[in-house]
Amino acid sequence: MRKIVHFVHTSLDGFVEGPKGEFDWPLMGPELSAYSFGLDERATTLLYGRVVWEMMASFWPHAESMSDDPHDLAYAPKWRAMPKVVASRTLENAEHGARVIGRDLAVEVDELRAGPGGDILLMGGSGLAASLMDRGLVDEVHVGVHPVVLGGGKPFLPPAEGRFTLRLEESQVCDGQVVVSRYRPA
Repeated sequence: MRKIVHFVHTSLDGFVEGPKGEFDWPLMGPELSAYSFGLDERATTLLYGRVVWEMMASFWPHAESMSDDPHDLAYAPKWRAMPKVVASRTLENAEHGARVIGRDLAVEVDELRAGPGGDILLMGGSGLAASLMDRGLVDEVHVGVHPVVLGGGKPFLPPAEGRFTLRLEESQVCDGQVVVSRYRPA
C-alpha cells in the first residue's frame, strides 16, 4: 500500500498562511530544497486540497517566467511532470493534468493508496490534511517550522474530530534557520 506523506511549511506561531493569505515567508535555502526534493524522489503522485492546488497551479506551470530562485527553477519541471490529484467537493476538473477526487474522499483515497506507484505527497494546506488524519490515512508528517511569527492566518491544522497522536522520528535544522521534523502515527 502506498504511503501518504504530508509536507507542510508553518510559521513559528502555527500558521500555513498569513492573515491575508500570504505565503511569501517560507525560506527555501539549499538544504530545505534538498530535503523537499528527497520527498519528491520517493513520491509518484502529488496530492492537494483545492486552495493549495489553486495557488500551485497559478505558479508552477510558468515558474521560470516569474522567478529566478534556484529552488523554483529546479522544481518547476518536476512539478509539471508529476501526476497530480486534487481533493475537492467543488471542482469539477483541474488543469495541468490533475485528476479531481472528493465525492467520497475516504474511498477515493483508499483506491489511490492501493494503486501502483511510490508515495503520495500531500503538499501544504490544512483542511485536507486534518481530514485525512482524522481518518487515519496519513503515514508521515513532515513539518518545516520557519522563523517567522505571522500573528494570525490559517492554522497548520484546524480543530480535529479526534486525537491523532504522533511520534517524532527525526528533526533537523536546514539552512541554519528552518527546523524540519518528521513524525509517524504513534
